[in-house]
Amino acid sequence: MKKVFITLLAFTVSAVAIAQKKVSDVAQFKSETIDLGKIKVGNPSTAVFAVTNVSKDPLIIETANPTCGCTIGDYTKAPIVPGKNGEIKATYNAASVGPFTKTLTVKFAGVDELKSITIKVEVLSKEDFSKLPPPAPVKNKS
Repeated sequence: MKKVFITLLAFTVSAVAIAQKKVSDVAQFKSETIDLGKIKVGNPSTAVFAVTNVSKDPLIIETANPTCGCTIGDYTKAPIVPGKNGEIKATYNAASVGPFTKTLTVKFAGVDELKSITIKVEVLSKEDFSKLPPPAPVKNKS
């Protein structure tokens, strides 16, 4: 009886471990890291991460938590239907000069695994920012 119980327990634990969904089973990010480039101190900048539902069920973003108080996270609150996109926004406050890498931890409903997405930015003083060449004009794709 003891051997049957142990065998049944081992089978149950294995089945549960195999059945767990991973982030890659439900969501695909266009990019997991966004470089915001060089920005001026005091001018908050926002990175927008596109996430596609690659599952057969609606995808719900439960949380998108930044790892520090200098970044604010926001995300699509409505369920994302299969094949469609949602977004996660990360706004960095740019209060201090220097290069920064900030991370958000994303949790999807029904998935135990957490996903980390990253923004990179170099915050310049007003003086240093004013010395940068102007951005190149954007060409129309028509």
